[in-house]
Amino acid sequence: MKFSVCNEFYEGWKLTDVFAHAAKLGYDGVEVAHFTFCDSVTDVSKAERERLKKAAADAGVEVVGVHWILVSPKGLHINHPDKAVRDRTREYFHALIDFCGDLGGRVIVIGSPKNRNVVAPLTPEQAWAYARETFSACCDHAAERDVRLCIEPLGSGQTDFINRPADGARLVEEIGHPNFRLILDVYSMSCEQVDIPRALIEHAPHLAHFHANDDNKRWPGSGGADYPGIARALAQIGYPGYASVEVFDFKPDPETIAREAIGFLKSVF
Repeated sequence: MKFSVCNEFYEGWKLTDVFAHAAKLGYDGVEVAHFTFCDSVTDVSKAERERLKKAAADAGVEVVGVHWILVSPKGLHINHPDKAVRDRTREYFHALIDFCGDLGGRVIVIGSPKNRNVVAPLTPEQAWAYARETFSACCDHAAERDVRLCIEPLGSGQTDFINRPADGARLVEEIGHPNFRLILDVYSMSCEQVDIPRALIEHAPHLAHFHANDDNKRWPGSGGADYPGIARALAQIGYPGYASVEVFDFKPDPETIAREAIGFLKSVF
């Protein structure tokens, strides 16, 4: 099992400093939220991308991928009734694919709950078809850059579109492209009262990434999630990817969160 940490809870830190701190604690990678240092990935020059990739390598970690991808720039939505919005979002996904690939990343996490809600007057079925269309148009480019687009089921308190692992797996199956996969998140599954070990085993063929947190929005091991069961399930399926620490409660501080998380993960895995 490899371990990574998401950078957004390191509020105010330079990304290069996050690389160094993660490496010092024993993480293998860092998952990047671009909104922490730029509005749009198109603002990041080729030279800066090369600098960041080298800085990660020099620190001893790799950039695992990117997440919180549609927080900025404003006005993006994967299944909006306005075709111009969908077209703009599709083009931004192409930019994200190149950004992720340039950093050496291999995973794009498609969470961003507000940017996928079903917007009136669309029916859920129409929104589904539009989302499928948006992602299908990007898969070949993702394959060219060796990047996987990963749909993330999120709790119904966050969004009304793709809430349970089976929903995400259905979209993966309908798109039917090896570079469109599934990410599962402990907190989101806990919100929907999913049997997490069972879901990991059931959806193993589609699983490309895993977010490690807990049912209290904090770091893994700080709540009541069944991590021994999760560890057994991931071992059973031979999961080859990352357990990536993502928290939604940034207290008490980044150093404590990152340290406690990897200490627990190393003990349970």
